[in-house]
Amino acid sequence: MTRVFVTGISTEVGKTMAAAVLTEALQADYWKPVQAGDLENSDSHKIRKLVSNSRTVIHPNSYALNTPMSPHAAAEIDQVTIDLSQIVPPRTDNHLVIEGAGGLLVPLNQKDTILDLIRPEYEVVVVSRHYLGSINHTLLTLRVLKEKGFRPYILFSGNRHPSTEGIIRTKTACPVLGRIEEQAVFDKTVVRSLAENLQPALRQYKLM
Repeated sequence: MTRVFVTGISTEVGKTMAAAVLTEALQADYWKPVQAGDLENSDSHKIRKLVSNSRTVIHPNSYALNTPMSPHAAAEIDQVTIDLSQIVPPRTDNHLVIEGAGGLLVPLNQKDTILDLIRPEYEVVVVSRHYLGSINHTLLTLRVLKEKGFRPYILFSGNRHPSTEGIIRTKTACPVLGRIEEQAVFDKTVVRSLAENLQPALRQYKLM
């Protein structure tokens, strides 16, 4: 079964929406290892509201922190230390979509970052959204993943920006799964439609 780790080039790039679409497309389980802030409407809550298949199981966070900050800082406020050995992937016979927090080098503690959560057997999907500086952030993210031995996939988020996307494709030659367009409303119906659009690429790259 496929384990897909979803990371972003920064915060607020559409990572949770991408995770919802991938979860629906694969009818996968979903797991957010570290949630910081908004515990009453967490990313896990959002995924539960957005997927419509009957197979998906939402697994509990390893750490649920109260403050919307970098995990290491939120943990300090809660007077806990995030211990990588306590972040254990859930057991499941299904595909699993794993959502990170922010970008790859967001710190979990004084030593570890989100990158340290990504196991060698995981497939990694990088969500890239156009903004001033996004080319640099995308290229750096992909370079770090490649240096660690991964073959990352790109999933574009938001409205099309040919110049930005063209140079990212040229400079990285990473496979592109597709795009999650800007939506006036993001609900189960939209997620199901986007998931169906994504499935051919997932099959092409043998991710499902």
